[in-house]
Amino acid sequence: MKISYECGACFLRQVKEAMDLSTDDDSLKFEIMADILKFVSESFNENACSNKTGSVMHNMVKQKTGCNDPYYRQKIEGNKIALDLLPLVKEILKDDDSLENHVKIAIIGNIFDFGAFTLEDDFESIIKDFLDKDLTIKNIEEFENSLKTEDKLLYLVDNTGEIVFDKLLLSKIKEYNVDITIAVKSEPIINDACMKEALDAGLDEFGEIVEIGCGTVGYVDSEISDEFRKIFDNHKFVISKGMGNYEGLTEINLSNKDVYFLLCAKCNTIAKNIGINLHDMILLKG
Repeated sequence: MKISYECGACFLRQVKEAMDLSTDDDSLKFEIMADILKFVSESFNENACSNKTGSVMHNMVKQKTGCNDPYYRQKIEGNKIALDLLPLVKEILKDDDSLENHVKIAIIGNIFDFGAFTLEDDFESIIKDFLDKDLTIKNIEEFENSLKTEDKLLYLVDNTGEIVFDKLLLSKIKEYNVDITIAVKSEPIINDACMKEALDAGLDEFGEIVEIGCGTVGYVDSEISDEFRKIFDNHKFVISKGMGNYEGLTEINLSNKDVYFLLCAKCNTIAKNIGINLHDMILLKG
């Protein structure tokens, strides 16, 4: 997906957040921001890919501060809160154990920024409210057909915390006797899940966990490892969680694959690109 004018402000907001988590040195922050602004002035154009551009900026912050994982504490807390919520979510699903509700739960995990919540928040009401909302794009019949006809699946996860809710959908998918491969980042980037967080959340219960070979915001085709490219090319059936993976996958030819995007449109640029409203939830066959 290409960037829009709105991406500029979002890039700088994310860079500030990452810097504040990485260092208390204001002089270094000033130096990094100057470098970022120079990069933006040279690279910000209508042909640039949004998540690839953001990946470069986050990795500039990591390199210049020497902090390889600025969101380390947020990721630990995110997984903890989500794991504590699992019994509640399982109880809610007892009333409607449908595939569609499991898809919604996985998307609700994408909506939550678990680092911004505490266990005092009324998660039960939040989750029930979202479950009552219909998916704006709901390719559920095509999705279930793929589950019934394909024997293997590549599942591209997104954020830590969110991956705990993915477990419920993965468990549902297992009922269709599909062999699952779960893809995580090789290096920390924002609060995306890496191998450690995936193992801590117990994703290895549902399939083999593999690394994509890089630390990028979502999927960036030019950065993945040769090993992961073979895995990607060897899977026709792909589930893509979150906006970063959507941004990257829409930059490549997917005509030979059944790719399903599960996300909530949390920014105007992606909402406009898809043709939906802000905060709409979708299960979109791409």
